[in-house]
Amino acid sequence: MHPKWLDFLNVQCPTARIERGNQVCFSRSGAGLCPLTHLGVIRVDGEEAASFLHNITSNDIKKLPVGGVQWNSLNSAKGRMLASFLVWRDEAGFGLILAEDLGAEISKKLSMYVLRAKVKVRDASGEIALLGLTDGGARLAALPGFPPVQSAAASAANGLTVVGLPQGQRVVLAVPRDALDEVWAVLAAEFAPADTARWLYEDIAEGIPLITKATQDEFVAQMVNFELLGGVSFQKGCYPGQEIVARTQYLGKLKKRMYRAQLVAEVEPAIGQDLYAPAFGEQSSGKVVSVSPAPEGGYAVLVVLQMAAHEEGVVHLGSVTGPQLCFAPLPYPVD
Repeated sequence: MHPKWLDFLNVQCPTARIERGNQVCFSRSGAGLCPLTHLGVIRVDGEEAASFLHNITSNDIKKLPVGGVQWNSLNSAKGRMLASFLVWRDEAGFGLILAEDLGAEISKKLSMYVLRAKVKVRDASGEIALLGLTDGGARLAALPGFPPVQSAAASAANGLTVVGLPQGQRVVLAVPRDALDEVWAVLAAEFAPADTARWLYEDIAEGIPLITKATQDEFVAQMVNFELLGGVSFQKGCYPGQEIVARTQYLGKLKKRMYRAQLVAEVEPAIGQDLYAPAFGEQSSGKVVSVSPAPEGGYAVLVVLQMAAHEEGVVHLGSVTGPQLCFAPLPYPVD
């Protein structure tokens, strides 16, 4: 968690607790206003920012208009995802929302690609705080001084940027750190504070993966259903890992997919934890991608799993005798 978040929480939300390393937990929480402390922001600005990102990421940045929003990723030469992004485009360039624990590393890696391009890359997590609204986008637009809200679109006003997610009704607010106290006060009067985990729970319900340090360089994009979310373009030119991603799509037979599940366990599942299925014996058949406490009890998870293990229907967490997953549907079809 960025130190500036701690300074803010100490003043504005002194009763809030920090759990799981970088998540905020309130004494009473529901759906509403979430501090997105598990996420960071990278800015990529300059007159050649579009062509720069287009050449190294999985989606078609050049076709993204000002005000556009898309899922995207940075991949290794072997086609494995190094980071997943929610990208928005504005007049200055691009904002990339990614896992907080990858912000500094990915900013440095992107900078290594710049060479002579007219592009500036910086980790902007110290400048920009992210807030999430799990519902009530229409109410936000009715508040004076806030930008309009649209699905899969970004709009700006008074230094604030509102990013509508491509899936569902949730919105992310990118707020200058020096305006966070004021913006929080206005929003908290209209929306109930909600745990960061609530946002993660909504991600899981909508089948949206977040690549973190624990799962970095583990999955080809299709394994986490990223092409189903619109995070991969198969018509654009080359980028690192493009050959593997394209081969997986057109020539290979995909053996792993991402699924949604729930489970009851005494210990919270860990991101990256192994999964086991009878057909695979002592060999891991998959890994946990995302986890959040479920409002109804237990835990909600996204898992990347051998498709054969999912078809068999019996999968255990951590060992062949660990807690058993109970699969739930995703909001989109998975082959």
